[in-house]
Amino acid sequence: MSEPIASGRPGQRLGHVVLEQLKERILDGKYKPGSRISIEEVRAEFGVSKQPVMDAMRRLESIGIVQIVPQSGCRVESYTSWEVEDFFRLFGSFESEIAAAAAARRTPAQLDELDEAWRRIEELNTCTDSVERARRYRGLNREFHLVIHRMAHSRVMAEQSKRMWDMSDFLINTAGPPHPLADAIVDRNHDHDVIRTAIRQQRVEVARAAMGSHITGTIDHVKPGPVAPSPAGPAHGTP
Repeated sequence: MSEPIASGRPGQRLGHVVLEQLKERILDGKYKPGSRISIEEVRAEFGVSKQPVMDAMRRLESIGIVQIVPQSGCRVESYTSWEVEDFFRLFGSFESEIAAAAAARRTPAQLDELDEAWRRIEELNTCTDSVERARRYRGLNREFHLVIHRMAHSRVMAEQSKRMWDMSDFLINTAGPPHPLADAIVDRNHDHDVIRTAIRQQRVEVARAAMGSHITGTIDHVKPGPVAPSPAGPAHGTP
């Protein structure tokens, strides 16, 4: 059982604390796609009222990770192979524009920051535990891309991208085989090297193309087997 959080973590809203812990549980596979999450059980486990739990669930629903079911609770979302592919193609298009903006607007200090983020991922090659390697890559990979977001100097891009990154992490960790990127870090960080080199050289079109290819390349690692749509249209979520 988790420690109660009602009296801890000053300065943080309880809903945010519950949100982050629930998100990590989903990404780590404790709650599987289609499984039910009991509001009452979460409330009791964390020692909080119902309100912060519902705040967290509404946020997760807005991202597309859970579905709130009236009179039932919440269920972890599940997506078809078509939907997974659609998402990463859209995500790739969006992130490619951020990379292009970063190549045009980055500062020298930010280039150093990007190099350091790349080196931290490179060091993961010494980690022999595939589960731990995948978990650490998730955080370090996001930090690498966050540096690029800051290089773009655009709050509009950054805010829109944050929601998509949450969905990306969710699909990577739930749509296909367990820890799908654990054995792909060398290739993924090679992509990062191409991207950071293009940004350093201010080659806008190369940065755009490299980022788009990098993101859409995720499809091959995480896409589940084909799932036929229902007669009413493509399936979404859990019936």
